[in-house]
Amino acid sequence: MSDKLFVVLPAYNESENIERVVKDWHSVVSNVGPESRLLVVDDGSKDNTFELLQTLQDRYPQLIGITKPNSGHGATVLYAYKYAIQNGADYVFQTDSDGQTLTEEFYPFWEERKQYSAIIGHRNHREDGFSRVFVTKTLKLVIKLVFGVTVTDANTPFRLMNRNTLVKYLPQIPKDFNLSNVILSVLLVHNKENVKFTPITFRPRQGGVNSINFKKICKIGIQAVKDFRTIKLTLKDNPVK
Repeated sequence: MSDKLFVVLPAYNESENIERVVKDWHSVVSNVGPESRLLVVDDGSKDNTFELLQTLQDRYPQLIGITKPNSGHGATVLYAYKYAIQNGADYVFQTDSDGQTLTEEFYPFWEERKQYSAIIGHRNHREDGFSRVFVTKTLKLVIKLVFGVTVTDANTPFRLMNRNTLVKYLPQIPKDFNLSNVILSVLLVHNKENVKFTPITFRPRQGGVNSINFKKICKIGIQAVKDFRTIKLTLKDNPVK
């Protein structure tokens, strides 16, 4: 029996991108196998993203489109991971629904899936603006100061993880945490899991407007530092086994 893959995408107000992104990533899951699924979780969009998803399900049989109340990107990613695990995923691959990543760069990750607990993309040539690059570099420094570990690119929305890894670490992440992928990366590196960081292409957003501006990023960052300190204490008192 082939490995069951769930490709999971959070979506918020992505009506301009969703059809193209679904078409591209559905080809990936169909190539992997008939039991694999493309899961798109609409995070309470104010546009017609979910209505489009419902229509697209008629054309793409391995697509699952669901919606939920708005709770932010990090919480939506956690929701998607848990849904995938509960529905029998052997591997979960997460990316975003704004078209910034390339489907062809998924396949080298998939070929190496048995060798690593997780394979995470490294955005070494980002094309989405200086402010985003600055935030990534600052985040890397904060993680080093708080946790004492160096994480190549903690928040990349291009990551493949096996079921056992997610089952092991998801309970350590606070509910509705804004930077769930960040803390997941930290947990993997902190606990010396076998993680590989691989360079990927990261294009500008392919349509629509980013829902998080620089001011919001700074606000999230300030809260994240406080949360990181709390999580650090939790790690010290309750090490992952």
